[in-house]
Amino acid sequence: MLDAKIKSGEFKLVLPYRLPLILGHDVAGVVVRVGPRVRQFKPGDEVYARPDDFRIGAFTEFIAIKETSLAIKPKALTMEEAASIPLVGLTAWQALIQKANLQPGQKVFIQAGSGGVGTFAIQLAKHLGAFVATTTSTGNADWVKNLGADVVIDYKKADFENILHDYDVVLNSQDSATLAKSLSVLKPGGKLISISGPPDPAFGEEIGASWLMKTVMRLLSFGIRRKAKRRKVSFSFLFMRANGGQLREISALIDSGAIRPVVDQVFPFESTREAMDYVETGRAKGKVIIKM
Repeated sequence: MLDAKIKSGEFKLVLPYRLPLILGHDVAGVVVRVGPRVRQFKPGDEVYARPDDFRIGAFTEFIAIKETSLAIKPKALTMEEAASIPLVGLTAWQALIQKANLQPGQKVFIQAGSGGVGTFAIQLAKHLGAFVATTTSTGNADWVKNLGADVVIDYKKADFENILHDYDVVLNSQDSATLAKSLSVLKPGGKLISISGPPDPAFGEEIGASWLMKTVMRLLSFGIRRKAKRRKVSFSFLFMRANGGQLREISALIDSGAIRPVVDQVFPFESTREAMDYVETGRAKGKVIIKM
């Protein structure tokens, strides 16, 4: 979905890419060559990664990846399954572990439970011992329960803000209206973490943005930050970063059986456009893969 958002220009404030551009934020494959200072990998290693920002381009036969962003792929997975993990796995890890510091017994609301991030985040949250609520459509309710969700709300039949209360964490991946409604789900001291915007001043500091860009981010997030403060909760924006060390920890969880990949469809490389169109419908259950 990140590729679709960049393609549509939705994230141009955060990632001012110039077109034309080769997309692709997940990759799994075999190392063919390493740089002279590389020590952790060698030709022939089966690896996976989320390429760094401004070094993306996984929709191609070869790609150069920083050593620090790469990890040996989980032994239990095929290449296609491994390619489904980096973006969603790192997003869930950085949201729930780094930002939320999710603890056993805490309550977390993960939106869009049948999507790529949702399917991984539900499993990670359950592994951490949390109580998990999510939203999905009627046909996917039992399916996301099998992933570990304790409460499943059919968004076509009910409003989550009327059902969920006193939650510790909300992982928002939807629009601004849903973001605002999410505040009422949290108890005082709770954390609202959004992966769909708006970027906040802390994010501007993190990426070393210019004074003008920080001002824009401050203005864009002013409304939701003010509402959050009134409710005595915190708001933060997360834009996931490449991290080979975290991927290694994710690999261990997958190889232990704690988390399993969720792949909706695998498209041949020649059908990349069709794969992107399918992702943009929002109907995919888990990840969509392009195979060379």
